[in-house]
Amino acid sequence: MEFELIAKTFMGLEPILAKELTELGANDVQIGRRMVSFRGDKELMYRANFQLHTAIRILKPIIHFKARSADDVYEEVKKVEWSDYISNDKTFAVDSVVFSEEFRHSKFVAYKVKDAIVDQFRERTGTRPNISVANPDIRLHIHIADEDGTLSLDSSGESLHRRGYRQESVEAPLNEVLAAGMILMTGWHGECDFIDPMCGSGTLLIEAALIARNISPGVFRKSYAFEKWNDFDAELFDKIFNDDSKEREFEHHIYGYDIDLKCVGTARLNVKAAGLSSDITVTQADIKDFTQPTEKSIMVTNPPYGERISTPDLLGTYRIIGEKLKHAFTGNEAWILSYREECFEQIGLRPSIKIPVYNGSLECEFRKYTIFEGRLKNFRQEGGIVKTEDEKAAMAEKHRFKKNREFKQRLDEEQSNEDGDIRSFTFHHHKLESFSRDDDQRDRRSRDDRGDRNDRGGRGDRGGRGDRDFKKSFDRRDRDDRGGRSDRGGRGDRDFKKSFDRRDRDDRGGRGDRGGRGDRGGRGDRGGRRDFGGEWRKKGYGKDNDRRDDDD
Repeated sequence: MEFELIAKTFMGLEPILAKELTELGANDVQIGRRMVSFRGDKELMYRANFQLHTAIRILKPIIHFKARSADDVYEEVKKVEWSDYISNDKTFAVDSVVFSEEFRHSKFVAYKVKDAIVDQFRERTGTRPNISVANPDIRLHIHIADEDGTLSLDSSGESLHRRGYRQESVEAPLNEVLAAGMILMTGWHGECDFIDPMCGSGTLLIEAALIARNISPGVFRKSYAFEKWNDFDAELFDKIFNDDSKEREFEHHIYGYDIDLKCVGTARLNVKAAGLSSDITVTQADIKDFTQPTEKSIMVTNPPYGERISTPDLLGTYRIIGEKLKHAFTGNEAWILSYREECFEQIGLRPSIKIPVYNGSLECEFRKYTIFEGRLKNFRQEGGIVKTEDEKAAMAEKHRFKKNREFKQRLDEEQSNEDGDIRSFTFHHHKLESFSRDDDQRDRRSRDDRGDRNDRGGRGDRGGRGDRDFKKSFDRRDRDDRGGRSDRGGRGDRDFKKSFDRRDRDDRGGRGDRGGRGDRGGRGDRGGRRDFGGEWRKKGYGKDNDRRDDDD
């Protein structure tokens, strides 16, 4: 049976999320502001949580109602048969997002919802379920835009951007959902090498590898809110979780560089935790030493803006980026996310397209540069395409950016920075359509014990790809015992000086015991349901036994 669902996302990623949902098999897909509504059954809801790269939360609406007053909210919520969703022995919490002249404080609305539910239980049973803000069994979401109220079950729990592979972070890390959205905007799915010359903690690199291999981002997560629902189908979710039939081979490679040795160490740790060391090489290197790749490549990067990350010569950094693109990246595409117009001006190249994207509260642009040799006229005469028809149409759209747009102007914030990643924010002039504000003041669960997906089997030795000449690279070891892929051998000397060891993903076959609810086979112990024993043991996507024991 199909029912209404809502996938929340960040501003600017709605079309990408809608495309993901359509490919997943969702019906009646409609784009809103920071959300996409759709229809699907229970399996699709599970898959949306587990497989979508650009969703931050999946909601299942219970009721829609007119919220003209606090009494309206109370009475309408009380009409719901809450015993269908919550029992006395379970805890619950209410998140609220309100854009209304009537209700000035979102917490007040949450309290009215809570009161209605508790009073119904007291009147019928004499007892009531408890509230748990930190770790509730059932999480509800109330959204009011003017007089339109929607009360939903939150099927995700912890925000979906918290994949589970991030072991350490750096200053101003890029949000995982935004990183995946940026990559999907480029149209890249692993057709060539991928480069991020300013990789920070490696988020773009890891998200690129997941997309290239078509690995579900949910494979790292410990749990979902829907697993505590009364109608949870464990067998169905086990089937989804253990199905890796859509994963694919990746014939190219992903390279990350950063001048900061701490960032390099953090990125390597995160890459290893994700079990993707065979696909990703991270090297300490300065952008000024970037050299022409020997293989066709795409560059996607998020340089410093001078906001949360300071740099001694911000504009000089962007000048170097422009010079390197012109002289050491010909024949390729580069995509750059930045915030300041003066930074883009220093690049000195004409972009093929500019896409408005919000990185936290900053109204940024994601620009594509097609790099070619010689004059534009000659390039076009030879059949080169700088701007596709779709890109021309997109650039011709009116009101793509705010009127009198200023790069230095921040949006008003009513919420704190979400754990140092992307910020939620409120558009006061878009009251009717704002359906987002990701209220995620949740306990930050331990990232321990999520482990490798070793033993995946069927992938074989990939062999060396040579040195790539971008200061110090690494020697890469074979992926022992992956089987079936045969020895891929070298890809030529990439001349990137002194390479480092690419650690194996030993014995990747299968996906291991998920434990807890019995032998789930397949993808490794999943914590709670997974028996970690103090070590990461999730097959193929995890850490070695000597990993750090720090909480994220």
